[in-house]
Amino acid sequence: MTKHLKDYWLFIIFVIFTAAGFILDLNTAQGIFDNFYSFFLTMIKFVPAVFLLIGLFEVWVDKETIEKHLGEESGFLAYLWAIILASTTVGGLYVAFPVAAALYKKGASPRIIFSYIGTAAICRIPMTLFEASYVGVSFTAIRWAISIPLVIISSILMEKILAAKDLEKISENT
Repeated sequence: MTKHLKDYWLFIIFVIFTAAGFILDLNTAQGIFDNFYSFFLTMIKFVPAVFLLIGLFEVWVDKETIEKHLGEESGFLAYLWAIILASTTVGGLYVAFPVAAALYKKGASPRIIFSYIGTAAICRIPMTLFEASYVGVSFTAIRWAISIPLVIISSILMEKILAAKDLEKISENT
């Protein structure tokens, strides 16, 4: 039983503080609970579909195809594939992390995975259209022109910094 408590300690603290906030009639407790409930509903809507699509991806897409286009031997074109895949990802990082894990299992290079996650956070098409309509196309273009090379450079550096055994630990936990 104590092992389960260790796994959920953060959630238990959240419940205690939220309950204390409701008992003390604090407005922030209601706001915290409303945000949690909203995120929970979002997760319930996205996660089953994401896992279904990832399951289909793992069955239908050959490991050799991923290794060829996104693996260790892939060239600069792999970054373009990662950007295209990330920009079409719907659901933000809720979807990007499980997709990244599936790509890693199929043999994608860590630098490409890091690039995918980074560009999924900044280059999704719906977010880009929303941003361009509010702050302008030129701002969006400048942000992409600065952000994408920085994501690629940081992903290359992160792959070099992480030792092979650290990457093996990550793959064991996925």
